[in-house]
Amino acid sequence: AEATGANIFFVQNGVLHTPLPDCFLNGITRRTVIGLAKQRGLKVIERAIMPEELSEFSECFITGTAAEVMPVAEIGQHKFVVGDITRNLMDDYSALVRPAKAVAAAG
Repeated sequence: AEATGANIFFVQNGVLHTPLPDCFLNGITRRTVIGLAKQRGLKVIERAIMPEELSEFSECFITGTAAEVMPVAEIGQHKFVVGDITRNLMDDYSALVRPAKAVAAAG
């Protein structure tokens, strides 16, 4: 599957890694998830991520308007788990946007 409209995150040893937004859209969902991660006390590192590093990451997820926060099971031969960090950020993001969506639908 493609993720051309999403931003990607990886987890390594409890630290969130995501590419620098220097050549792609720094999406609202991406910025929101970074804020949620920091509220949880997670370290967030924005940096260049190389394909050869993928085996060093335990978790992976994408963010976007449609995807919200969606786990990634694998990239090529590299497999990832839906760990606590991914699960917690999915829950945090959902709790943040669901009330707003309910109000918009009712109004």
